[in-house]
Amino acid sequence: MAQAGYIRAGIGGFTFEPWRGVFYPAGLKQADELAYASRHLTSIEINSTYYSSQKPETFAKWKAATPEGFVFSLKASRFCTNRKILAQAGESIAKFLGQGIVELGDRLGPILWQFMPTKTFDAADFEAFLDLLPKTYEGLKLRHVVEVRNSSFVDLAFVKMCRHRNVAICVSENDRYPRWAQLIAATHSAKVSAGVR
Repeated sequence: MAQAGYIRAGIGGFTFEPWRGVFYPAGLKQADELAYASRHLTSIEINSTYYSSQKPETFAKWKAATPEGFVFSLKASRFCTNRKILAQAGESIAKFLGQGIVELGDRLGPILWQFMPTKTFDAADFEAFLDLLPKTYEGLKLRHVVEVRNSSFVDLAFVKMCRHRNVAICVSENDRYPRWAQLIAATHSAKVSAGVR
């Protein structure tokens, strides 16, 4: 029997000037916006980690501002994913993980590895990249999600290699990016009909 999971409602980022006086109450200090948002949502994606490294103190501050049960999704560094040969991303992945994300502790949710729309599916290279993603880091369990945005990834081989490594596939509500429901359902049906559960 499948294990029950959680559905979380969240946003990408938490510092939005147009939200002040609308979602954020009038007069709320900008420094208190994360604390406020984290008590009205269950997850927030941190996008700044895609563009640059953060300090361990920043991750610790984010954790301290949020309640128990809340999680952050971290967008992995673009230096890990925006490269010609993904199999050579090991050093960049280590640098991303080593910037202090362990300070989030139980607030660390999935790590999102986002690829540019121009990145096409090369099975051997992508599989080598997935094998670089550790299951744990300094005792902290890691969960990985890949967001691919090129139609060449609409391939059963891609879905199977992610499933084999317990790496989730991001489903984006954008007509320009691949749709996964039918393909993922097909691989699930094949497993069930073969007696694999």
